[in-house]
Amino acid sequence: MNPTARSRDRGYLRGSLLTPDELVPDGALAFVGDRITYAGPAGGFDDAGWPEPAPLPAGSLILPGLVDLHCHGAAGSDFTSSDAGGMRRAAAFLHSAGTTTLLASTVSASRPDLLAAAARLGALAREGLIAGIHAEGPFLAPERCGAQDPRFLIPPDPGFVDELIEAADSELVTMTYAPELPGADDLVDRLVLHGVTPSLGHTAAADPVAAESLESAREEMEEAGFGGYAPRPTVTHLFNGMDPMHHRSPGAVAASLRSARSGAAVVELIADGAHLDPALVRTVFELVGGANVALVSDSMAATGLGDGTYRLGSADVVVGNGTARLPDGTLAGGTATLLQCVRTAVAAGVPLADAVGAATAVPADVLRLADEVGALRRGLRADALVVSPDLELHAVLRCGTWLPV
Repeated sequence: MNPTARSRDRGYLRGSLLTPDELVPDGALAFVGDRITYAGPAGGFDDAGWPEPAPLPAGSLILPGLVDLHCHGAAGSDFTSSDAGGMRRAAAFLHSAGTTTLLASTVSASRPDLLAAAARLGALAREGLIAGIHAEGPFLAPERCGAQDPRFLIPPDPGFVDELIEAADSELVTMTYAPELPGADDLVDRLVLHGVTPSLGHTAAADPVAAESLESAREEMEEAGFGGYAPRPTVTHLFNGMDPMHHRSPGAVAASLRSARSGAAVVELIADGAHLDPALVRTVFELVGGANVALVSDSMAATGLGDGTYRLGSADVVVGNGTARLPDGTLAGGTATLLQCVRTAVAAGVPLADAVGAATAVPADVLRLADEVGALRRGLRADALVVSPDLELHAVLRCGTWLPV
């Protein structure tokens, strides 16, 4: 298959097509420039005057380009500590791996370092290489900091949020916070005021505290409007960075599950086989419904590379057998791509449409970009993946251009 040899101005594909409504066994996807002009049954597409469709391997599936709300880097580069060139390489790798839309996630660092990273990432967002910034910290609970450097954790500071937003040229999109910290309510107020989605996480909060914070955030987002979308807070990598759910101390996990089940929040799941048992991933989908789950990669600099030592913000991370850990054994981000997470979820028994939706339509809605990306539909950006029946990547189309894979 060599789709790059085809016209860059327009083209079409034929194969099994996953649309928002169904899997079309004999489908056609047509695009002109960077926009989809047709997505549906091949019999409904008039191909007169169009170039021959790119030949696809037998049994190929055509999926929407994936959308990742939470990734820290790839290809040896880190979105907090690398220079602009390294950040570009990380984004380019992730695009070529099937994640055609992504938020660049930062970890807790010094104030100057976070402001500098925000400025570099804001520039990439304005170029369209990333969809914005996810700040994972520094307003996190020290006892649930995970791989975050506890030296840089501070109480919620709405003024610092203002500085980050200014440095990023208003490209801060989501921020993780621990709701039990003093000042967390004021922080949520400030985030919503700026149109930033609050994401509960890295928390030791009791169930009532987490539940109240999620409900308050949802209500405030609803009142603020958020561009006409049905606004919902998110939960940063559910289960990870939280107290384990106990039958006498359910904690933030139980509150998050209830909120997601009611449609009032979206829970992130790292379905890479390391952060969560695959059976738990399937269980969460069955409990809360795929429309309330966003699959994320939490990818770090080692993604796309082999075992070795890498950086995650200020920390050295050792990757062995594909799993990233701090020297003390703490999990430190993921090394799988989002497509690999989708594959793991499907292998665990999550229906294909639900797994793909959790990596496309759901996160696109969180980003308020559902009219731009996240589905194969006329008028949306021409982002698509060609994969094998077992979800191995064959080709990536982003903005109407074929990328090297």
